[in-house]
Amino acid sequence: MADKTRGGQFIVKETKCEDVFTPEDFNEEQLMMRDSVKEFVDKEIWPNKIRFESKDYAFTEETMRHAGEMGFLSVAVPESYGGMGMGFVNTVLVCDYISGATGSFSTAFGAHTGIGTMPITLYGTEEQKQKYVPKLASGEWFGAYCLTEPGAGSDANSGKTKAVLSDDGTHYKITGGKMWISNAGFCSLFIVFARIGDDKNITGFIVENDPNNGITMGEEEHKLGIRASSTRQVYFLDTKVPVENMLSERGNGFKIAMNALNVGRIKLAAACLDAQRRVTSGAVKYANERFQFNTAISQFGAIRYKLAEMATSCYAGESATYRAAKDIEDRISAREAEGTSHQEAELKGVEEYAIECSILKVAVSEDVQNCADEGIQIFGGMGFSEDTPMESAWRDARIARIYEGTNEINRMLSVGMLIKKAFKGHVDLLGPATKVQEELMGIPSFDTPDYSELFAEEKEMLTKLKKAFLMVAGGAVQKYGPDLEGHQQLLIAAADILIEIYMAESTILRTEKLAKKMGEDQVKEQIAMAKLYLYKAVDVVTQKGKESVISFAEGDEQRMMLMGLRRFTKYTNMPNIIGLRETITTKLVNENEYCF
Repeated sequence: MADKTRGGQFIVKETKCEDVFTPEDFNEEQLMMRDSVKEFVDKEIWPNKIRFESKDYAFTEETMRHAGEMGFLSVAVPESYGGMGMGFVNTVLVCDYISGATGSFSTAFGAHTGIGTMPITLYGTEEQKQKYVPKLASGEWFGAYCLTEPGAGSDANSGKTKAVLSDDGTHYKITGGKMWISNAGFCSLFIVFARIGDDKNITGFIVENDPNNGITMGEEEHKLGIRASSTRQVYFLDTKVPVENMLSERGNGFKIAMNALNVGRIKLAAACLDAQRRVTSGAVKYANERFQFNTAISQFGAIRYKLAEMATSCYAGESATYRAAKDIEDRISAREAEGTSHQEAELKGVEEYAIECSILKVAVSEDVQNCADEGIQIFGGMGFSEDTPMESAWRDARIARIYEGTNEINRMLSVGMLIKKAFKGHVDLLGPATKVQEELMGIPSFDTPDYSELFAEEKEMLTKLKKAFLMVAGGAVQKYGPDLEGHQQLLIAAADILIEIYMAESTILRTEKLAKKMGEDQVKEQIAMAKLYLYKAVDVVTQKGKESVISFAEGDEQRMMLMGLRRFTKYTNMPNIIGLRETITTKLVNENEYCF
């Protein structure tokens, strides 16, 4: 399989714009899918926002049934189990556009199609899949996922829920409490993780929701956001589960949970995109209609700054999410072409890009919060009122940084997984890191490069930022070796550099591809967004790189690395940042919406 299909490679390889998939590459089928999802949201969800905000759980369930009738719950399910059997990009696309109006529905949808159905599709036996997946795909049944416990959050494998085999060996009895269970109030089936005996790892089970079988629930939780998403504690007391309902094999539960979360992470990133589009469009419309000092506030620099930044983050999030989605889809196809089963191919395909999934989860969940926050600010006092959709967007956005693994965990995972891949020989980090060290000893070149081609300087800048990452991460690995895991602040700083590189590169490659297709003058706003995003990324790399170097290196080594960092973050020609923002906002204000 070609090298291009390895996750994490972006940090040591140059990617060509022809090799990335972008939202401008959607085919007819994908565009039709997108439009039918948008129509569904605009008709059934957006006008009923108030019902979601007033905790109308029954309405969430009803809307989910409609989504099932439309086929939206079955996009990722193979045709043999009543699904549409569409590719990974389509799965991400539906998740993106169905999630923009309210976090309540988005959570119900994500919990059901992702962690509620997918573990059976990916790990179930043929019998389990035939029995359960068609009902879940159609929306006749809904699924929920019981992993978290009062004492087991980020440390998911530490759960205390027990599964005890009956004397006659026909079933397990499950006892324990689970919390924060999305869809608990209306689900027909749980994926439950429990420990058998003193096993090191938990085991997964498919448990039908039958109140006569020792299953009880707490009241609906009162939450900051996602108010009409049903969230309850679920208690099992000697709940009988037939042995044939064990998912995969004994002790494999932790692996199932982690892989389900990998897929969940990229889908969570996608689920934050349309919310950003809608918030940005809402803010632009308001800024055009709101007059102060006899002028539309969209003409004021302070507001124009915000609109440009909101649009840029959204555009970057789209660029990176669809790039990774297609890489995963290609990896799945390549595995299937080699004769691997669909189950195995999908598992391995997503696992291969687990680093990118973690990066996206962190970046896009933080962007959607900033976007909603600025949305409130642009609306001023009205933004703080429940009469405008900004405050609910802000509250709903907050959970995205917590579930599917907190952003702190995902930051550490992204760098940790990259280092593991390097030790396994899947990504050559050592070679390039050594080269960077040699380069630091050498004399820098003082040639004036030719930057006449679009993004020539930006791409050189990306190459230098990758060197900065290799210098910082390489230096930290050299100093601490396997103990690096204990140095969380260093890992997090390295992760911030890694994240910015992936997001900036994805944005530049998408725009370069677009410019080659349309002509530069047709996409000058997108070019401005790519340049603006990179400039901000360079700032982050400068700050986090410096923080790391001065914390783990001293003396000559520290001086040399700081000099290297300055070299690796230095523009030859600084971009005019206010000019870039003006270009972006002029287009937004004229179009009266997010239009990219």
